[in-house]
Amino acid sequence: MHVGPGEVVGLIGPSGSGKSTLLKCLGAVIEPTSGRMTIGEQTIYDNEWKIPDLRALRRDRIGFIFQSPYLIPFLDVTDNVALLPMLAGVTNAKARAHAVELLTALDVAHRAKAMPSQLSGGEQQ
Repeated sequence: MHVGPGEVVGLIGPSGSGKSTLLKCLGAVIEPTSGRMTIGEQTIYDNEWKIPDLRALRRDRIGFIFQSPYLIPFLDVTDNVALLPMLAGVTNAKARAHAVELLTALDVAHRAKAMPSQLSGGEQQ
């Protein structure tokens, strides 16, 4: 399978057909049993992981939305979005500013101060 820049792919199939397993492999959450994966020109897996720091790969190159969003219940939306960059060493001000940019781009900036319990399932994702 090849997905080019800007392309969107949907996976459909019956329960148990491997959709979630494939996505977890592509997201470097679990190790494939075989095969090869590349992001751009970089091979990340070729029958073994070729990247020494999978956490950095997931943080910097892969976007992944889980069915259960795992939001921190006592942090508002902005702080939940800013949390991982701050943990990675981005300053609080830069992380929060970027969080506001992302929320604006997703047309949910009006929910920036809401707590996770105040959001619908779709808004949480």
